[in-house]
Amino acid sequence: MSDEAFHAAAGEDCHLFGDNNCGFEEVAPTVSVFFPEPFMEFGLPLTAGITKYTLMLVISVLLVMGFWYLATRRAAVVPGRLQSVAEMLVTFIRDQVTRQQMGQAGDKYLPMMVTLFLFIFVMNAMGIIPGLQLPVTSHIAYPAALAIYVYVMWNAIGIKKHGVAGHFVGRVVPGGTPKWILPLLVPIEIAQNFIAKPVTHALRPFAAMLSGHLLLAVFAAGGFYMFNLGADGFLSVVSVGYSGLALVAFVVFTGFELFIMALQAYVFIMLASSYLGEALEGQH
Repeated sequence: MSDEAFHAAAGEDCHLFGDNNCGFEEVAPTVSVFFPEPFMEFGLPLTAGITKYTLMLVISVLLVMGFWYLATRRAAVVPGRLQSVAEMLVTFIRDQVTRQQMGQAGDKYLPMMVTLFLFIFVMNAMGIIPGLQLPVTSHIAYPAALAIYVYVMWNAIGIKKHGVAGHFVGRVVPGGTPKWILPLLVPIEIAQNFIAKPVTHALRPFAAMLSGHLLLAVFAAGGFYMFNLGADGFLSVVSVGYSGLALVAFVVFTGFELFIMALQAYVFIMLASSYLGEALEGQH
């Protein structure tokens, strides 16, 4: 559970069963859990300084670097366990993502996609690591930065492959389109390809991690809110039963959230590969 949810429920000494029921709305977690106070402020506009997000971002980078260092430092023909995991990850992304979306040309971008997948998954997983418990991607700035990176790569590859005119015309004028419909179709294609795609690319992991973490925080705070051994008589037993159910739901949804974390990382690189494949292909 999140530190904020624990302190909200336990620190207020507010429980459902007993005389100290102040109402769950008083202790329920809110979106404020996604705006931690900075450890250090720089006083620069549009910056929050060094926050918990910054710390977890650094930890995520170190974990990814550490994984690849440990997996490859003693690479052998007969791989060890960690090397086997790394090889299975690379093979899966190559066969199910890059070659599916870009063909053999996708092998050139395989290291990029593998790195993006692992990096996003680790940033997502920060939300269930005890003591951290806040997904990095629940702050829109981080998935937006990765989506912008893919967007720049998409344009750069398309321009290099087909030239400036060839790339942009190919994105906004579908092949075989009658000229009379272009005044209507071109603005739609511009909005879809140059605005909607990068925006939705960033919003998918952000929205999934924000809502998922808030749901877990609600179950955690609710469990503590209902737990009250100091309640009179049978109410204390009832409180244990209800808080136990909340705990079970919390564990179940934590497992489900871990699956969603991996799925969102997969969807992100799947879309990235699709966009880069479009840039390589040219006119659609």
